[in-house]
Amino acid sequence: MPAGRPAPLVVVFHGGGGSPSGIDRLTRFSALADREGFLVAYPESSGFQWNDGRVTAASGAGPQIDDVGFVAAMIDAIGRERPLDLRRIYATGMSNGAIFSHYVGARLSARIAGIAAVAGGTADPFHRTFRPERPVSVLIIHGTKDPRIPYAGGDIQGGLLGRILPTEEAVRLWGARNGAAQAPASEELSAASAERCGGRRVIYSRGRDGTKAVLIRLEGGGHTWPGAPPGYLPERQFGRLCRDFDATAVIWEFFRAHPKP
Repeated sequence: MPAGRPAPLVVVFHGGGGSPSGIDRLTRFSALADREGFLVAYPESSGFQWNDGRVTAASGAGPQIDDVGFVAAMIDAIGRERPLDLRRIYATGMSNGAIFSHYVGARLSARIAGIAAVAGGTADPFHRTFRPERPVSVLIIHGTKDPRIPYAGGDIQGGLLGRILPTEEAVRLWGARNGAAQAPASEELSAASAERCGGRRVIYSRGRDGTKAVLIRLEGGGHTWPGAPPGYLPERQFGRLCRDFDATAVIWEFFRAHPKP
């Protein structure tokens, strides 16, 4: 990209207990950013955990860290160093980073054009006060056999790590808030080989400002980043890795198609 031209920004949030370098290696967004000409940032949380709207034993014990304020300040700081395309600022992440992407997208909806959440949904009880100021395009990728963040919602690790909204309810919530068509389109994803999970893509289209809310349901998929390098997480603990697509490429394609107006 020529120097001085405003560039899109993708902010990638690590999962709980993770790190910026770890999520970089997992997603390989840096290599894609170099090829496609966008900026990518990998912020680090305080205490290895993003404040994502859940209520847990830890978060209820003291004052909440203002991670949303931190992200807003980080975007401002990057903008002072490099010209940003303010219509194309996006957030993505996995697990705790995915739940935080929902939280940031809703709280910074005037600035964030789109989010992509992999293996993590909308926090409970945050959904009760879920009122984004502006429409936001949303992509959710979640396996139905995720042993860490349940696709069907409810308690995470017996409630020790809070609760999550059912994944299909989360995409409906975003679609409704965006003013999308009430009846979503739906298409099957074929499991054409042993490495593919298959499933279903659900699309709430015709939202305000051209937004969409899309769910990719991966049948039997685990707590993984689809298309990640093999062996990065043990299947016994984290479930099946789906190779139906390269999640990083699919996310960027979705972001690129959904700027703010």
